[in-house]
Amino acid sequence: MGPLRSHPLNPVPQHLPHQHPAQPLRGLDLVSSITGRSAIDELPGGDGRPPLEADRASTGRLGDRIFGGLATGSGIFVIALVTLVGVFLIAQAVPSLMNNNVNFLTSREWEPAGAEPRFGIVDLLWATVTTSLIAMVIAVPLGVAVALFITQYAPTWLSKPAAALVDLLAAVPSIVYGFWGLQVAGQYFEPVAKGVDSVLGWLPFFDYTGTPSAKSTLAFAGVILAIMILPIITAISREVFNQVPTAHKEAALALGATKWEMIRTAVLPFGKPGIISAAMLGLGRALGETLAVTILLSGLNASDAFRSTIFNGGATFASKIALAANEFDSAQKTGAYIAAGLVLFILTFIVNAAARVVIDRRKAFTE
Repeated sequence: MGPLRSHPLNPVPQHLPHQHPAQPLRGLDLVSSITGRSAIDELPGGDGRPPLEADRASTGRLGDRIFGGLATGSGIFVIALVTLVGVFLIAQAVPSLMNNNVNFLTSREWEPAGAEPRFGIVDLLWATVTTSLIAMVIAVPLGVAVALFITQYAPTWLSKPAAALVDLLAAVPSIVYGFWGLQVAGQYFEPVAKGVDSVLGWLPFFDYTGTPSAKSTLAFAGVILAIMILPIITAISREVFNQVPTAHKEAALALGATKWEMIRTAVLPFGKPGIISAAMLGLGRALGETLAVTILLSGLNASDAFRSTIFNGGATFASKIALAANEFDSAQKTGAYIAAGLVLFILTFIVNAAARVVIDRRKAFTE
């Protein structure tokens, strides 16, 4: 066999420059100077990745595991807490409900003590729902309007102080609202009640007889609740309106839309899920409000004839429980009030669940 020859297409250079052993290190130094990292760190490790990146990946995975564990634990804690509250209410209410001698859902009587306890929630449910709906009818449109003014109409020098004032109203204790309504605003509500009665008094829902006084009626309690939940609805709506993309508003204006048309076609559709969330959060606050309603509402005896008017007295679930807190001297009586609290708990849960369904459907529609 003859001597090996190089392939003509791959000629071997005849004169190779002298390679200094340290020259590869110069190349590594060049890489280090360009990338800012040591070239040794770029050498592959056992898993095929540079050691530095492997260390970073392992650290990232550890951080992800820690954060994921904390987030999961927090979610489980909240679910467990709500479940435990529900289980406690059911466990405490069932024995009293078993001993009840009237229908809990349809009776107006409330005599939880004695050998034959008799208690129902019709009056409590009516007062709670009525005051909350009145508050929502007043607070939602007004809160959205205030949020639109702050975000879309007011100049900067006015919008910031107005937003701060709204946030400050949310921090006022409910007992202050109650005393203010009873001592100050209540005296001006009598003409309002008479005016509503003169126009709509032919409807049973707006009949006003003068007893109890206007400031101790469900209608006035609803007005005070509206003032209390107004800052919540305004603050959330304001944050949602601030997130409307500027391009959407500018596009509407560029097409010749007026200010109101731009708000109606760009701002309000974008903010509908947030408005619903704000309204439901305000409704939850109104349903569970205690001190202000307790101060305002006059008592309604079970012997009084039931009147489906907003100008009647009564007690909500929360105010009834608060007024009787010092009467929890027996398991039967305590269980009766806990049963009322269970109804309020379920009612609030249904409201929030319904709001979540509406928001999810709205998001799916807009997407």
